[in-house]
Amino acid sequence: MEKLGIVILAAGLGKRMNSKAPKVLHPICGKPMLEYPLEIALALSSHKPIVVIGHGSTEVAKLVGERATTVHQGELLGTGHAVLKALESSTSWPPETLVLYGDMPLLRKETIEKLLEAHRKQKPAITFLTVHSPDPMGFGRVVRDEKGNVAKIVEEAEATSQEKAVTELNVGVYCFQSEWLRSHLPLLKPHPNGEYYLTDLIAIAVEEGSPIETVLLEDREEALGVNTRVQLAMAEAAMRRRINRYWMENGVSFINPEATYVEAGVEIGRDTVIYPNVFLLGRTKIGEDCIIGPGTIIRDSEIGDGCVVEASVVEGATLEREVKVGPFSHLRPGTHLAQGVHIGNFAEVKNSYLGPGTKMNHFSYLGDATVGSGVNIGAGTITCNFDGYTKHPTVIEDEAFIGSDTMLVAPVKVGKKARTGAGSVVTRDVPPGALVYGVPAKVKKWVL
Repeated sequence: MEKLGIVILAAGLGKRMNSKAPKVLHPICGKPMLEYPLEIALALSSHKPIVVIGHGSTEVAKLVGERATTVHQGELLGTGHAVLKALESSTSWPPETLVLYGDMPLLRKETIEKLLEAHRKQKPAITFLTVHSPDPMGFGRVVRDEKGNVAKIVEEAEATSQEKAVTELNVGVYCFQSEWLRSHLPLLKPHPNGEYYLTDLIAIAVEEGSPIETVLLEDREEALGVNTRVQLAMAEAAMRRRINRYWMENGVSFINPEATYVEAGVEIGRDTVIYPNVFLLGRTKIGEDCIIGPGTIIRDSEIGDGCVVEASVVEGATLEREVKVGPFSHLRPGTHLAQGVHIGNFAEVKNSYLGPGTKMNHFSYLGDATVGSGVNIGAGTITCNFDGYTKHPTVIEDEAFIGSDTMLVAPVKVGKKARTGAGSVVTRDVPPGALVYGVPAKVKKWVL
């Protein structure tokens, strides 16, 4: 791992994206597309990679953080110039150099490993990926001589009609012998647009007789580079298919994979069933034997084994085992539902803990509340937790019974096994075992 240095090119303007944001920060299945090649680089080498930045350099450098060294390209003079700037920034560089791109999120680590294996076996000056495709995708053509050896790479803008008919394309991913690369980058000449192309190193190597190897990319979908919003959507769809297939192969059932959106950071347990129109986002973790959907959105949440969530929104919440939610409920950040909790129709919970076996069936709101075990929250119950200036807590102890349309004016505490009558407005603490009702609610009798 220490013999490989990796350069990721991420300086481009991305004009065709028509966006204020740098192209490489546009997300693919929940992650900025630059994250995909960066993760590959970190997995393949212990030597810190170099990310060449330019447009939107502050935002890109913030994303990269300490995981890689960032080098500002300055004037954007092409791929050859970008790699030269990267190597000039390092006084100690490994003997092999891998060049990746920040806008190619679909390349697999296994594909790059295959490229490295071929490079280390043959030890040529250059080994690069090619792909056969009827769609040129704007890539350079790989021109070979009569013996089938690589003669040169011609960029599409400079190709003749005969060269444009070639279907073998240069993917743009290279592995070089670093010493050879350092000595030959200064030999590159500018093209009419003033840019220095890394691809010209192929012709230089051919002219001097330096060996070249190619590795054929079998899945041409991996070669997709993102330059437009259309290609962004294509990459998103391809990555979504890849993610869903992975989980199906690992024991998760998708009723309709094409209508299910699972982001890259999500984890799903075996024998869970995912229904259509489900969105699993962020760092969500779903346990085993769950039923999710249809029409559910879960973001940055942890769902325990055996849970059922239907047509609801769950954000920043924790559900322990065998919790049922929905349909049409909203769990907001800070919600923690213990084992066996039941949240029914049109209920909302925010920054609250509900103890084991508690039920909150319909049309209720709990905010900044701590609820014990075995509590019944009647329909229409509301915690009045905000006085216009400050949020206040509500405590409901074990086995309390909260009648329908109760308003709990926080800060307030309802004691163990206490009961509130329907329509009560509770402004004072309720002792354990007491029955209160009225406006304001008063103790009417003791139920214990």
